[in-house]
Amino acid sequence: MSITLELMEQPEISADVSVDLDRTLRPQYGRYLDELEPGQVFEHPRGFTFDAGNMLSFARTYMQTNPLYLNTQYAQAHGFPDLPASPQMVFNVTLSLGVQNDSEKAIANLGYYQVQFLRPVYPGDTLRAFTKVLERRDRGPDKPGITRIRTVSINQRDEVVLQYERKIMVGWRGERLPTTPAPEVATAFPGEESPRVELPLLPGVVSPGLTGPNTYYEDFTAGDIIVHANGRTITEEHMALTYMVGNSHPLHFDRIFSSSLSGKMSGEPIVYGGLVFAWLDGLASRDVSENAVWELGFTEGYHTQPAFAGDTIGALSRVLAVTDAPGADHLGIVTLQLIGVKNISAAAALEQHGADLFLKEDAKRALGKDKIPDKIFEIERRLLVKRRPT
Repeated sequence: MSITLELMEQPEISADVSVDLDRTLRPQYGRYLDELEPGQVFEHPRGFTFDAGNMLSFARTYMQTNPLYLNTQYAQAHGFPDLPASPQMVFNVTLSLGVQNDSEKAIANLGYYQVQFLRPVYPGDTLRAFTKVLERRDRGPDKPGITRIRTVSINQRDEVVLQYERKIMVGWRGERLPTTPAPEVATAFPGEESPRVELPLLPGVVSPGLTGPNTYYEDFTAGDIIVHANGRTITEEHMALTYMVGNSHPLHFDRIFSSSLSGKMSGEPIVYGGLVFAWLDGLASRDVSENAVWELGFTEGYHTQPAFAGDTIGALSRVLAVTDAPGADHLGIVTLQLIGVKNISAAAALEQHGADLFLKEDAKRALGKDKIPDKIFEIERRLLVKRRPT
């Protein structure tokens, strides 16, 4: 079926149509606490088609050094049919797709939990995302509440590529305008209760010079602390980068909105936390993940302070565990704690704060310790890493 329209000269008619201010519409997006019901499911709008250009641009923008996300020949030598998208890109896009429905009214993102990357995403793949509201915690009529949600993204074959939970702080609607209703979801909520990672991995015969010599499985020992040398100064580029992954929360790119808030969130637009995480991951990649063949996932991740344009961020990693990869003699699993700091070098932060840098910020009150203002992020991650070739 096709359609053909004959276009005639278009007359200007606005002066002939009267203005009726009573007909003003103010569409609202996101959800307030009382609009997020446990069991509610959203299918998020738009979707996102990955192509090699935006995949390579993302990997380079966020300083990724693992050639798996930069070098098609390298990826194919390891069994991938094409260049896979960086897991950070898949995570950022999936989270951003959900913002219009689940968190555009959020006051704060409180944490990431049980993030699991189940399948690679290749050029030409299109992801759609779904969110289910798992829990809503009421902290009283005068306080914002906390909602726990689960988000899943699927490709064009309806295969789950990523699933995770997060907690968001959201206020009550009160006298404010209600948000635009989301369409009813006709399909069952996707997700895998017993997730399995599916990777087309080969041992990979490539030039050893394509990766650094110190990031094989054998190079990691539980207890090691790795201070990543470089920092990254964030500029106002972050506002455009936020919308490039589809995040629609105005806190990240609307100065009028951000300045209208109260407290430490008021003022300049706040850098979207997913971008901060991606930069920290990239700053660490030369030292921990150049020989990784997959990001298995991460959990208990928190943005402990906001970042703004002009801030310089740095990263440290601590090796928590090294274990065998069942059924894959040429691989091992390395569990790491990734810490982010701002406006201080990673080395200076370690010298100044010592072991306290690796304690959870929310646990410090019970320990009689002060929170660290220089610290902006903490998370645990698991990497599937190559063993050193014999």
